[in-house]
Amino acid sequence: MTIPPRFKALGATAAVALALFAGPVAGTASAAPVAPTAPTTLTAVKAPSLKSVGSVCSSALPSQAHDTLRLIDQGGPFPYSQDGVVFQNREGVLPKQSGGYYHEYTVITPGAPTRGTRRIITGEKSREDYYTADHYATFRLVDFGC
Repeated sequence: MTIPPRFKALGATAAVALALFAGPVAGTASAAPVAPTAPTTLTAVKAPSLKSVGSVCSSALPSQAHDTLRLIDQGGPFPYSQDGVVFQNREGVLPKQSGGYYHEYTVITPGAPTRGTRRIITGEKSREDYYTADHYATFRLVDFGC
């Protein structure tokens, strides 16, 4: 059984108490303006930004995502051995963090012969959960307040 890292950091009791009493924390992020640079002969690749991560109301998630979130909060058991492994963020879409910060969990896709493309990615902070339905191309931060 894999214990989500946010429970290791806070302890299960503290994390549950925090979620029950503190509720969701609102925050915004904005990027500082960047001065234009001189053109080069190389093609520039646009770096992902926090704006590339949207949000989604928890009520809009598929029921299987709620099942996965419940399992994460309970510490398992998870249906796949890959659940709970470190998510590398190779795509660079999520905010940059140190290695081991993010972990991934399967959101079961009914009728799919494999794990499918849906995942919940957790950060170490309580209620820092991202949903992707397209295997890491896009992410939505789950808003538990709506």
